[in-house]
Amino acid sequence: MHMTKWILGFTLIITSSLFTAAQALPTLIHNVKGYTFAEGELVEFDSLIFENDVIIAFGNHEELANNAKASISIDGKGATLIPGLTDAHGHVLGLGLNLMRVDLRGIDSLEGTMKKISEYAKANSELRWIQGRGWNQVLWAKKEFPTKQMLDTIINDRPVWLSRIDGHAGWANSKALELAGITKDTADPAGGKIIKDARGEPTGVLIDAAMDIVESKIPELNAMERRTALELAFDHMLKLGITSVHDAGVDFDTYKLMLDMAKDQQIPVRLYGMLSGSDERLKTMLEMGKVELPFLKFRSVKLYSDGALGSRGAALLAPYSDDPDNKGLLLTTEKKLSEDLSLITQYGFQANVHAIGDAANRLVLDAFAKLPENQSADILRHRIEHAQVVAVEDIPRFAELNIIASMQPTHATSDMNMAGDRLGDERLKGAYAWRKMREHDVLIAAGSDFPVELANPFLGIHAAVTRQNSDNQPEGGWLPAEKLDRAETLKAFTIDAAYSGFWEDEIGSLEIGKKADFILIDKDIFSVNAEELDDVQVLQTWVGGKRLL
Repeated sequence: MHMTKWILGFTLIITSSLFTAAQALPTLIHNVKGYTFAEGELVEFDSLIFENDVIIAFGNHEELANNAKASISIDGKGATLIPGLTDAHGHVLGLGLNLMRVDLRGIDSLEGTMKKISEYAKANSELRWIQGRGWNQVLWAKKEFPTKQMLDTIINDRPVWLSRIDGHAGWANSKALELAGITKDTADPAGGKIIKDARGEPTGVLIDAAMDIVESKIPELNAMERRTALELAFDHMLKLGITSVHDAGVDFDTYKLMLDMAKDQQIPVRLYGMLSGSDERLKTMLEMGKVELPFLKFRSVKLYSDGALGSRGAALLAPYSDDPDNKGLLLTTEKKLSEDLSLITQYGFQANVHAIGDAANRLVLDAFAKLPENQSADILRHRIEHAQVVAVEDIPRFAELNIIASMQPTHATSDMNMAGDRLGDERLKGAYAWRKMREHDVLIAAGSDFPVELANPFLGIHAAVTRQNSDNQPEGGWLPAEKLDRAETLKAFTIDAAYSGFWEDEIGSLEIGKKADFILIDKDIFSVNAEELDDVQVLQTWVGGKRLL
C-alpha cells in the first residue's frame, strides 16, 4: 500500500486566509487516526478542522491548533476518521420498505423461512398483503424453488408476495396468483417466465417481467408510506456510515417526493438519483432538467439489459453450465437500448445500465460504443451497473470507452456458492473480476445493491479485500487473484464513487474546500486484520459539519 504524509506547511499556507476571514468558530477534531485521499494518494493525519460545512485543513494537531486557537475542540479518543462512505448502487425506497416488511435474508432452510413468514403474518393481521424479500433457495437443503402450496398452508386468506434475494424472482401464494389472473393458460410475458409444474400449473414462482403481473395488483404506496420508507432508509444508512448514496431507479412519485424533501432540507445524506428508465413518465422527468441541490442530484437514468444469475435470468453468450437449454433473458433488444440511450443522452443525462451476464455486458458496451462523442462516456460518465460476468476480452473495452464499472463486492461472496455451477470454470475468469478491471485502469464505483445485500459498507470492504464471506470462508478467498487492496477498496467507496456521481469536487475525500462529510470508526481499517474488516463499528457520522450519529 502506498501512503504519504500530508505536508502541513503547504496546507496551512493555502488555508491561512480562510482562518483569518472566518466569521464562525472552526471546529477541530484531534486525536484521531485519519485517512483521506489527496490528489489521488492516500494520506494520514491526526487532526481535522472544518468551518460550518467545509473542510479548512487536516494534518498535525499542534500546528493546526496554533492556527485555530478559538476553535471548538473535540477529542476523537484515538478513533479512526475517514471520509463518509458512498454506496454507489442501492435502492433507497426498497431498503425502507424492506425495513417495514418481513426480511427473509440469510435463512438457510425452507422451514426457517416458512416460520418467519408465518410469525410476521400473525403479528401484522391488519395488512392487506403480506410482502417481504430475501428468500434464497440456494441456501436450502434441496436448492429448489418454493411453491404456492407451501405458502397456502400458512396463509390462504390474504395474498402473499415475496421477492427473491436478487429481486429478479417472486414467490406467490394461490390468493395472489388468483388476484393476478395467472392460470395454466397464462403465457410467459416478454422478458419473463411463469414457472409451471409437470401438469402445466403455475408453481407460484415468477421470473423477471412475469413478476409485474402480480406486482401490478398490489395497492399503490400512499404518500405517508413512501415518506416513512425513505426516512427509515436514511436513518439506517447514517448508522452504517453511509453519507452519500446512488439510488438505482427512482420512479416519478418518489422523484417528486425527494424534490420536496430536499427543498425542505429533509434529506440528510447526499443522494444521487437515477431516474427509472422503465417509468412511463421518464421523458417528463428528463424535460425537467438536471437537479443539482446540496443534498440531491438527478442527472442519470437507470436501464436494464438482463436479469440475475441466481434465477438464471442473466443473459449469457453460451448456455448455463447447469441448464444447457437456457442462455438467460435479455430484457431489452439492441434497437430498444439504442433508442433509450439516444433519448437519455440528448438531455445530457448519464446512462447507468444493469448488466449481469457476459452477453448483456457486451450488448451494453456495443451500444455505448455507437454513441456520438458529445453523448459518450467521455462526457457523460456512463456506467454499467454490476458488470458481474464479463467476457475476458471485453474487460479492456470498459477503459477504452471510459465506462465506469459500478460493482458490488458482496455479490461475489453471496454468489460464490452457485456461480461456478452456473458458469463453469472458464467463464469465472471474467466474473466479479475486480483486479482485472483495475489492471486495465477501469474505475470501480463500489456499492452494495441494498436491499438485495445488506447495506453495511464494511461488509463490502471486507469482501473486496478478502474475497470471503462474513465467516471468513473460503480460506484464502474465492478466486483470490481478484482481490483489491485496502486503499483501492476505500477509494472505490469514496472518491471514485463520488466521481461516478459527478460529486467529486465536493465529497469523497477530506481535501481543503470540500464538504465536512466524515465518519469515526472503532478500528483502523489499514492495520486491523483483514478478517475483522466486516466487524468495524461506526461511532460517529458527520454530514455537512453536523453530527448525525
